[in-house]
Amino acid sequence: MFSHTSVNLEILKKRAFNLRWAKVAEGIIPLTAADPDFPCAPEIAAAICNFSNERYFCYGPPEGLSEFKESLAGYYQNKRNIPAAPEFILPVDSAAYGIYLTCKAFLEKHDEAIIFDPVDFLFRYSVESVGGIAVPFAIPAGDADIDFTLLESLISKNTRMLCLCNPLNPTGKVFTKSELMQLGEIACKYNLIILSDEIWSDIVFKPCQFVSIASLNREIRDRTITITGFSKSYGLAGLRIGSVMASHAMHFNKLMEASLHQSTVHGANVVSQVAATAALEKCEYWLNDFVAHLQSMRDLCVNEMNAISGFKCISPQGCYVAFVDIRGTNKTNIEIHRILMDQAKVAVVPGLKEWFGDGADGYIRLSFATSADILKEAILRIKNTINFI
Repeated sequence: MFSHTSVNLEILKKRAFNLRWAKVAEGIIPLTAADPDFPCAPEIAAAICNFSNERYFCYGPPEGLSEFKESLAGYYQNKRNIPAAPEFILPVDSAAYGIYLTCKAFLEKHDEAIIFDPVDFLFRYSVESVGGIAVPFAIPAGDADIDFTLLESLISKNTRMLCLCNPLNPTGKVFTKSELMQLGEIACKYNLIILSDEIWSDIVFKPCQFVSIASLNREIRDRTITITGFSKSYGLAGLRIGSVMASHAMHFNKLMEASLHQSTVHGANVVSQVAATAALEKCEYWLNDFVAHLQSMRDLCVNEMNAISGFKCISPQGCYVAFVDIRGTNKTNIEIHRILMDQAKVAVVPGLKEWFGDGADGYIRLSFATSADILKEAILRIKNTINFI
């Protein structure tokens, strides 16, 4: 399923936008947006076809399709050890919107929210879009110690939320149970809402194991909003489907009111909910094989990056992106980005502040969710370019 013959470049060049195949010039290999080059599981396509063949595309319930909510609750119960209730799960049109919605529901103007650094720009964007103030907290990659004393020093009388991204994009860090417990205890101590973005939680490499912060205990769970989506695990980015989950009615009602689903201004696509239900119920075999393939691609990518002059890369514990320290080249991330684009014909993501925060300066990010053939060719181009500049 994940061999080079499975990758249809002709279709990707027509459909894969967001800095990928459809947006780069002919001959360039894009290792950019975290979106796989492989087609989704056949059961997902079959579910969409079966639904479409009945030719009714009616409004769905504002709170989401019951079958999707029940399947997702079962996933949280069985895979994440969270006593999830379907009635407290709200399908939304993406995990990205789930982050924004949670900020909208629980932050007021001038409220502060702790966000990690580096982290995906959507956290800062969401906090600031609702009038809040994003306060960055540096999180080292890999197994390096987290400075929890520093975290507490960043909390003020205006702090209302702690934003957790686990696994952490772009570094690929997977938080340990002990680290999550300390984060949860700090949130409880200061009465903070925990926004837990877990869209990457299925993409975790052995021997690491993923732990949901809401699974730790009742006190932590009752202040946690858990967010997930299906773009990373199942290649469904274009279907725009995710969810937010609360643990009790008061938080769910705040999310529902802020969502505008009752007014039909917003709402989760019904066909996308059908597709996500099929993913949850029928496609675990596909996901397991995908993660196994990704682990081999991760090892290939990290080993080769560390063999390039001036590059250093800590092996990501999760996610399918490599966060490469390029400071040893004595060039900026913008310069390396341009050199790779112009000379190696490989597109990467530069570690710009507006995309990942100050902690990304001196880094580039590469996605390795592709075939071994494509990844090897891209790495060869990078190596032949950087080693001779």
